[in-house]
Amino acid sequence: MKILSPAKINLFLHITGKRKDGYHNLVSLMCCLGFYDTVSLKLDVKETTVSCVHPNVPEDETNLAFRAAILFSNGFDQNGGVGITIEKNIPVAAGLGGGSSNAAAVLLGLNHHHGYPFSMKQLMSMGLSIGADVPFFIFRKPAIASGIGGKLEAYHGLVNHKILLVFPGFRISTADVYKSLNLGLTKCKKKLKQVLLNMEDFDPGFHLCNDLETVVESKYPAISEAKKALLNQGAIGALMSGSGPSVFGLFSDSEKAKKASITLSRNDKWHIYLADMMMQDQGYILQDS
Repeated sequence: MKILSPAKINLFLHITGKRKDGYHNLVSLMCCLGFYDTVSLKLDVKETTVSCVHPNVPEDETNLAFRAAILFSNGFDQNGGVGITIEKNIPVAAGLGGGSSNAAAVLLGLNHHHGYPFSMKQLMSMGLSIGADVPFFIFRKPAIASGIGGKLEAYHGLVNHKILLVFPGFRISTADVYKSLNLGLTKCKKKLKQVLLNMEDFDPGFHLCNDLETVVESKYPAISEAKKALLNQGAIGALMSGSGPSVFGLFSDSEKAKKASITLSRNDKWHIYLADMMMQDQGYILQDS
């Protein structure tokens, strides 16, 4: 079985506070992109394994896709394992949710194979125990996430744009970014008040906001450079996704986005990806043998 495993962007990310358990509460508008890893599942093998040629993807029990398979098997009370192979296209530790997406793909694929023993709500609850972004990748539609990310409400105020991603070529620890966050300096709440109340559509020229961006920008000038480059190429807005370091620009004109992609690709330190926003769940099973 082959399953598409999409990337995501955070069109806004407001950190509302820190919890006693060490996690942070947030409010975020998230959207999947038509930019994928491919997760292959070999079923009815003796034990669960995970393999990936990317040097920064673990092939042991720390891999979120591996953990998803074990969690599903325990909940379904099945014998045997799953052979997981991940074909990586989404940059690792880049703010695009690749690892969480891979875990969701495993849960969705196994649930499909076994005749849907778990409801979507049950799968999302299972996913939340693996990672805060996993429920969103099971939901797979534009949504406002709240709490630590597990509470999701479909959002219909987005207009489709071409997305140009700039990955600056280095990894960032999400945990380190949150440790450096000063909640007194967060700035997104006021800007996003009307969006959170679903009283108006999302305006990328005004509503793009990420409370983690200031933390990362101060340490990594490449973030500001990428945003400036995207805006100079005609993006109507640019923002760091998640805890970074990936930066995305929104383009209303496909040709302008393609030209920008060619121009920005001249920077040999950057990895450039052009993708569509996924405005609805477009299906995920490529092949079910």
